[in-house]
Amino acid sequence: MTTTPVPGRPTDAEPRLPVPATDRTAGQESALPPARPGAAAPDSASAAGTGSPAGPAAGGAPVPSPSGSAPPDADSGLLGPVWAGTPVAAVVSDRAWLDGMVAFEAALADAQAELGSVPAGVGDAVRAAGRGGGLDPVALARRGREAANPVVFLVARLTELVAAADPEAARYVHAGSTSQDVLDSAAMLVATGALRLLHGDLGRIRAALAGLAAGYRDTPAAARTLTQHAVPTTFGLRAAGWLTLVSDAHDRVGAVLDRGLPVSMGGAAGTLAAYRDQLLAAGAAGDDPELRLVELVAGRLGLAAPGVPWHAVRTPVAELAAVLSLAAGALGKFAADVLVLSRTEIGEVAEPAAAGRGQSSAMPQKRNPVLSTLVATAARQVPVYALVLQQSVVAEDERSAGAWHAEWEPLRHCLRLTGGAAHTAAELAEGLVVLDGRVAANTALTGGSLVAERLSVALGAELGRTRAKQIVTRAVRAAEGGAPLVAAVRSALEEAGWADEVSVSPERLLDPAGYLGSAGPLVDRAVRRAGTVPIPIPISPTPPTNPAAALDRDVPEDSEKTP
Repeated sequence: MTTTPVPGRPTDAEPRLPVPATDRTAGQESALPPARPGAAAPDSASAAGTGSPAGPAAGGAPVPSPSGSAPPDADSGLLGPVWAGTPVAAVVSDRAWLDGMVAFEAALADAQAELGSVPAGVGDAVRAAGRGGGLDPVALARRGREAANPVVFLVARLTELVAAADPEAARYVHAGSTSQDVLDSAAMLVATGALRLLHGDLGRIRAALAGLAAGYRDTPAAARTLTQHAVPTTFGLRAAGWLTLVSDAHDRVGAVLDRGLPVSMGGAAGTLAAYRDQLLAAGAAGDDPELRLVELVAGRLGLAAPGVPWHAVRTPVAELAAVLSLAAGALGKFAADVLVLSRTEIGEVAEPAAAGRGQSSAMPQKRNPVLSTLVATAARQVPVYALVLQQSVVAEDERSAGAWHAEWEPLRHCLRLTGGAAHTAAELAEGLVVLDGRVAANTALTGGSLVAERLSVALGAELGRTRAKQIVTRAVRAAEGGAPLVAAVRSALEEAGWADEVSVSPERLLDPAGYLGSAGPLVDRAVRRAGTVPIPIPISPTPPTNPAAALDRDVPEDSEKTP
């Protein structure tokens, strides 16, 4: 916990956390507390959080990565190709979380200044410290082991950086707050940025699948149940199923964004007591100025103001888990079907081609369906991480030991896996190739057996259900041996002595195009629903993180366009 004493009208004797009074001048030791006894001492750059950690032989100098793009300890996505290099990777990175935490501290100081409890300019000083390059995620992560969260040492380092430029402003950094307020609020900023990207990509997929469903509305195809040909459907209805799932996910992500994720402000144990005392000591107007403070901070960050503090009321996290799991599952269903339909022996669809994509290291003839594979991997992982997030609802006390801490990495995994899958699936949906000839050939593959259900129903009206099933089963088995199905039906009827009792024409009943039920109207329903959402404007391939925008960094005007 990092609760700061109430400044009020400070005196020289008042505690000034987190910067000790003897450590506020340049050249003195860092405000970061020493490591626990027996722990390896970090080098000077790591302890101060001013660069990537290096061994003593390097004199504490930062060590660049071989590519020069990230510190050596950064997660480059080597084992996460579904999200590596996609826009969501930057939005949920360590730097993005760090930016979110700094953004909260700055917004808190701004709101407190508006209510008169801290001097004007503290928020700007915090933002300047966050932009100055003095916060090293790797160093803060390692020191965070001493507090079981990264906020304690972030606050110490941030206050130290502010003090170097404005010692008076440093006295008010993090005033009244606590670690969970900072980290939960940063999580909601990061999640908001990731959801915006997800919403945009789901909109692209929705538009593409609507076009696919409409274009193949009346194209007969073989429906498969339990891996086997079942009855005729249309390729358009199959695509309408994908479209409906994606539309469901798109709508739910949009609803979360419209409602807004909540800022977290509760103070040490969810009562807002430190915030309140600080405001009252400064003469803030109103009976409950701390509630107004929450609203101001939320507004500055673009988050919602919660009804009550949610330190141990984890509805926002559980809701994120549910919507991300649904989105990943919707994309996974699409990918799973593409993987089946693109098998060599089926060959009804093909992924969009690109130079070098889908190559095998050993078999030059292969073009593997890698886009679908990437999406499928995410769909299998997200529900597992989402389960951890759902379990965090069962949190003891007013702030939990372990349940809260267990959320951070699973939440990031859910966000970047689902975001990466959606970005990948958008390319897949927009470029999916339907091979009409193969669809038709597979529909005719069983020589009419695909419509055996229709034949059984028609014969049942004249022979009775039991006798009709016997005839059709015998005919189908004969057709499997190579006999034409129509001839096999007539032969089975004659052998059973029932031919004179039947007036229906097997030839007419065995045309798959005549047994499509309501496939067309069902496609129309799905497409009409999808048509209520305009085709989205593509998001910039390298959008800034939402927390960075909250830090007043330069953000391209079109970087956050969503449908």
